[in-house]
Amino acid sequence: MKNKILYILIILLAFSWGCNDEDFLDREPTDILLDNQVWGDQALILSVVSDLYFRIPEYQSAEGWWSFADFDEAFASNFDDYWRHKNNDWGYGEWSLWNYDYIREINLFIQKAESDLTNELDPAVKARFIAEGRFLRANAYFELVKRMGGVPLILEPLEYDFSGDASYLQHPRAKEAEVYDFILSELDAIKGDLPNDVNIKSRATQGLALAMKARVAIYAASIAKYGATTPNVSLPGGEVGIAANLAEGYYNQALTAAKELINSGTYSLYNKKEDLSENFANIFIDKANNSEVIFVRDYVQSERWDGRANQWTLWNQPWSGAEDLEGGRTNPSLNLVQSFEMLDNSFATFQTTTEEGDYIFFDDPIDMFAGRDARLAGTVILPGSKFKGKDLDIWAGYQLADGSIVTGDEFGQRKVLPGSETPVQVVGFDGPIDGRQFSAQSGFYVRKHMDVNTGSGQRGLKSDRWWVRYRLAETYLIAAEAAFELGNAGEAAGYMNTVRSRAGFTTDLTAVDVTFDRIVHERRVELAFEGHQLWDMKRWRLAHIVFNGEQADLTDKPWKADEVSTRVFGLWPYKYYEPENPNDGKWIFKQVLPGQVTGADRFRLGNYYSFINDDIRNNNPQIVKNPNQ
Repeated sequence: MKNKILYILIILLAFSWGCNDEDFLDREPTDILLDNQVWGDQALILSVVSDLYFRIPEYQSAEGWWSFADFDEAFASNFDDYWRHKNNDWGYGEWSLWNYDYIREINLFIQKAESDLTNELDPAVKARFIAEGRFLRANAYFELVKRMGGVPLILEPLEYDFSGDASYLQHPRAKEAEVYDFILSELDAIKGDLPNDVNIKSRATQGLALAMKARVAIYAASIAKYGATTPNVSLPGGEVGIAANLAEGYYNQALTAAKELINSGTYSLYNKKEDLSENFANIFIDKANNSEVIFVRDYVQSERWDGRANQWTLWNQPWSGAEDLEGGRTNPSLNLVQSFEMLDNSFATFQTTTEEGDYIFFDDPIDMFAGRDARLAGTVILPGSKFKGKDLDIWAGYQLADGSIVTGDEFGQRKVLPGSETPVQVVGFDGPIDGRQFSAQSGFYVRKHMDVNTGSGQRGLKSDRWWVRYRLAETYLIAAEAAFELGNAGEAAGYMNTVRSRAGFTTDLTAVDVTFDRIVHERRVELAFEGHQLWDMKRWRLAHIVFNGEQADLTDKPWKADEVSTRVFGLWPYKYYEPENPNDGKWIFKQVLPGQVTGADRFRLGNYYSFINDDIRNNNPQIVKNPNQ
C-alpha cells in the first residue's frame, strides 16, 4: 500500500515539474492535426476529399454482386441468396437512404475550403476543392432524391446549442423538383472550376459535371412526364411527384448537357479491339487511355479486406477455371439474354424446337447465339465460349432419344450411358446443376466487369479493376431519349446509331424505328449490370407494371418496355445421345425455370419512394411520410 501511494506521489510530482515549463500549454499536440495544418496543406485536403469520394453511396456496384439478382437481370447462384427468388414483395424500406451525417461532413469540408484557412493555396486549387465538395454534396442529394423523393436541403453544417430546444434544427422536406433543381444548378455553378481532363477518372471533372447533369435532368423529366400515369404516387406538398408541365424544360436541359459533352471532343466511345464483343467487355477493365470512361470508383489489388480491391471476379468467375473455390454467383437471365437483337435490327427469341415439335440441333452450343448484338457476348459468358482463354464447360447433361435425361449433381460427374460400359462425363464442370451454388444455373455466367488478369480471382489479391459510374455511351442514350421525348426522333436515331454501330449493327435506325420501347430496350442491353435498371423502371413508372407479382411466363416480346417479367428463366444446353443417329453428339437447348425460383416479383406503388424511418419522423415532425405505405 505504501509503495502504491509513493508511486502516485512520484507521478504527481513529475506532472507538476512538467507544468512549470512555461511553453507546456502552448505546445501543439502530436497525435492530431489542427485546422491550420490540414487546410493549409494541399495533400492533406486531398486526403479528406478522397475519403468523401470513397464513401459515395451506391445500390448496385462491384461491392455487391447479389443486388443484381434483385430483379430479372440475373439469378443468384448462392445458397444464402436463393431467398431472392422465393420473395414476392419488396419491403417499403428497400433502397432507403438518409445519410445526413455524410452530408454534414461534406458541408464542413465546403465551409473549411471556402474559409481563410485555404488562402495560401493556389486560387485555382482552392476553387477546385470547393467545386469537388459541392459536386459530392450534389451527388449525395441525387442519391437521396431518387430513393426518397424530396428531402430537407441542408447546405451548412448544423450545430446544436445545447439549449434543450432542437426545433431550429428541424427542416421540412423540399419539393422533389426543388431538389433536382438544386442539383442541376450546383453542377452548372461548379463546372468551370473543375479540370477538363479525360485522364482524371476518380475525381470530378467538367465532363462529369455535364454527364451527371444529363442524367439528373433526364430523371426529373421522365418523373414529370410519366408520373402522370401514377397520380397517387405523389404528395400534395410536392415532396413526391413533379408537375407534368416541367418535363419539357428538364428534357431540354438533359439534351443540352449531353450534346455539350458529346461535341466537346474530350471523350469518345471505346474502340480498341477488333473483336466487338471483347471490345465492349474491355471498356470496364481497361484503365489505360480509356477515352469513354468519365467517372469511376477505383481499386488497388491488395490483401486488404476493406474495399481497396474488389471481389467481383472472385465471386463470379466460372467454376471450371476458378482460381479459388469461389465463383459463379451471378447468372445472367434468359430474360436479359434474349433482349439482345439480331444484327439486322430484328428481335428474336431462342427457338429450341421446330413448329412440329422436333429439337433444333446445333454443331456447337455457341451457334445458338450467332448473328446477335456483339454486346451480348461482352456482357454474358455464353455456352461454348471461352474465358481467360479457356474453353468453358456449360452443359446440363445428355438428352436420350426416349426423352429421358442423364445428368449429375456434381460438377463434371461421370456415369454410364445406355448401351455402354464405360463411364463418361454427363454434366459440365460449370454446370448447370439445379440448386448447385456457383454453377451456371441459368446457363450463363456474367462477363461484364470480369477481370482477366491472373490473381484477380484469388482471395489473397482480388481485382484492381474500377467500377464505372459514368461513361459516354450512356450520355449518347440520354441525348437520344431527350431528343425523342422532345419530338425529334431523327436526332434520337442518330445518337442511338452511334452506340449501336460499335455493337456490329450495319443498318441504321431511322426516325420511324425510334419508339419509347426502343429507348427502353437500348438502355437495357447497353447498360446491363451497371446499376441503372431500378432507377430507370422507377422514373418511367414501369416498375409496378413489369414486376406485377404474377407468375408470368417468359415473354416472347422482349422488345416491349411494359412486358411482365417477374421470374428469372434460363436456357440449358444438352448433348443429344442416340448412337448411329446423324444428330448424335450434337447440341439441343431447353428453356428452364430454376427450381429455386418459386416467387414472383411484385413492385408496389409504395416502393416508388422508400420508407422514411419512424425515428426520423419522430425526431422531426416536419418530415411527412411517403405515399402508399
